[in-house]
Amino acid sequence: MSSETNAKELLCELCRHFYQQGWVSGTGGGISLREGDRVFMAPSGVQKERIQPEHVYELDTSGEVRKAPDGDFKLSACAPLFLHAFNLRGAGAVIHSHSVHAMLATLVEGDEFRVTHLEMMKGIRDHGYHDELVVPILENTAHECDLADALADAMVRYPKTQAVLVRRHGVYVWGRDWVEAKTHAECYDYLFEAAVKMRLLGFDPARAPEG
Repeated sequence: MSSETNAKELLCELCRHFYQQGWVSGTGGGISLREGDRVFMAPSGVQKERIQPEHVYELDTSGEVRKAPDGDFKLSACAPLFLHAFNLRGAGAVIHSHSVHAMLATLVEGDEFRVTHLEMMKGIRDHGYHDELVVPILENTAHECDLADALADAMVRYPKTQAVLVRRHGVYVWGRDWVEAKTHAECYDYLFEAAVKMRLLGFDPARAPEG
């Protein structure tokens, strides 16, 4: 079995998994994997839990389509944003989640999500329990591709983050490979949910506990 076949099958498996999490329902969200100079990407506007390997696009890291699926498919509108993660961060996988936890986490005032002293922060590269985890929040746009420049700027200005939130929309999360990207996505989603619930209980998730 070729590496191309493996990558496409893995992408479909991950789409099904993230659909079960509620992150890519209603045709929203997406995922992309990179192998060397080859990029594999789920198409736009399709039922993510039903994607098959033959539906997956193959591009190069400049965004040029190498192989397009047969049929009535469109390249993901997330493509320019995924490519920024590959080219600016050396990512091996990127997940765009429409998780309700991520969306709710963006309703805080300001342009940053902040938490500290939460155990699941350890699952994010270069973060520990006593650190402060900061995720930039971008303002949403009418079209996904219009977020590309702002996302690239946030990646440069926040070199430690492995995610960028989009207000009232969702989150982009990446990792060095699909395993790290999946781990990051799961840990961030936990932290987003925890922060929202902590505020409901009267706790400031960005404040270290006393004592």
